[in-house]
Amino acid sequence: MRPAGFVALGDSLTEGVGDPVGAGWRGWAALLAAGLAEHPVPFTNLAVSGAQTHEVLESQLPAALALRPGLVSVVIGVNDTLRCTFDIHAVAARLDTVYSACSEQGAVLLTACLPDPGAMLGLPGALARPLARRQWAVNTVVHALSERYGAVHLHACEGDWITDRALWSADRLHPGERGHRQLASRFHALLVRHGLATGPAPSPEPELPAPTRAASLWWLATAGTGWVARRCTDLLPQLLTLAADEMRHRARGTSARLDLRASAAVSAALAALSVGERQPDPA
Repeated sequence: MRPAGFVALGDSLTEGVGDPVGAGWRGWAALLAAGLAEHPVPFTNLAVSGAQTHEVLESQLPAALALRPGLVSVVIGVNDTLRCTFDIHAVAARLDTVYSACSEQGAVLLTACLPDPGAMLGLPGALARPLARRQWAVNTVVHALSERYGAVHLHACEGDWITDRALWSADRLHPGERGHRQLASRFHALLVRHGLATGPAPSPEPELPAPTRAASLWWLATAGTGWVARRCTDLLPQLLTLAADEMRHRARGTSARLDLRASAAVSAALAALSVGERQPDPA
């Protein structure tokens, strides 16, 4: 089966940050598009750096549906975990709506669970664990909804690729060219297994030399610093509060309560979606 077209939704990961080509970004989705069939498949990348699930729902989804693609990738959620507004109930509801709309139009869904940003950045435990819990919650929701809608799902939240620095860019949150190529290759293998890709697999070998250490440091000192600052302004005060709560529970030996609280929130969010399916809004 040859996809009628491929549309990619998401944030900077799908936009291609970390894989520069000319004055812009390429990324795993563009690399994957080239291998979907023996002949070119129409490809549109709607992903925007910094996007959260509400932006995918409100802005990217309508544009995607208008194109009536045969394949839609939805890889999103990390930016939600980096905001003080994080709410797994809202994230689950938005993803459910996006997945449902694409499936109802007949598109094949491509999804992925992702590493937690605290671990990638090497944050201290008290700061990292709250982010890990949030990313675990998002990944659990993505797993459940991917199964519900029959998505082609890539388990990318763990494995050797996360710790291989050669696959990551200077900011430690975005893959470099090698990392994007690995993601594209893994997605391609899944699509081949499902009979949804007939073109050549993306090459794992980079076309361009890896950035020098000086170039990486320059990126961090300019664009990278701004990226971190914008997110810290929003997240840092709450993250410090979460870290203080983490340390209090650890001192009391009650850290397990935080994990149970996160599990209960995910279960409630998924249960609410199931209730919504059984009792549709008459309006």
